[in-house]
Amino acid sequence: MTDTRRIVSHFEESIEVKQNSMTTLANAIAAAASVMIDTLKNGGKILSCGNGGSAGDAQHFSAELLNRFEMERPGLPAVALTTDSSTLTSIANDYAYVQIFSKQVHALGNPGDCLLAISTSGNSPNVLDAVHAAHDRGMGIVALTGRDGGPIAAAMKDGDVELRVPSDRTARTQEVHLVMIHCLCDAIDQALFNDA
Repeated sequence: MTDTRRIVSHFEESIEVKQNSMTTLANAIAAAASVMIDTLKNGGKILSCGNGGSAGDAQHFSAELLNRFEMERPGLPAVALTTDSSTLTSIANDYAYVQIFSKQVHALGNPGDCLLAISTSGNSPNVLDAVHAAHDRGMGIVALTGRDGGPIAAAMKDGDVELRVPSDRTARTQEVHLVMIHCLCDAIDQALFNDA
């Protein structure tokens, strides 16, 4: 039988990392939300990317915007760059896996759009390449990272926002990324559609 102490320790560690993130990242999350709100108010769209669980988070974010989060409202323009298997495999095959997101950003991104770049380590070369492509296209960037932020943190420019989870564990970082995504979606809804 599984040791319940190990299960409890997962919950305790998750709670601790979330509390630390709440304390250290609340202002940065608000700043990231402002970047996204300005993008949408000005007619732009939000592109999102990541690998593995972060690809799932990119798709989750896009779905919350395109469909709805917690209130009835019109859909918002968002594209997860992780979902088109024909595009991903053709770029990986014909060019390089590192370009699977950046080529899409160059094709789909416009000045004033925003890139949500997700990497639990901050080390993902294809996400970093997408960040560079977004800069080339005059886009804003919100990066969700962890650990020491890696090369993605180093690539941030003025106006970009990095949300770095204070944890070295991928699972804990992913858990906080999801909470931050929900915070961003809520902030967008409140800013654009809450008339109260």
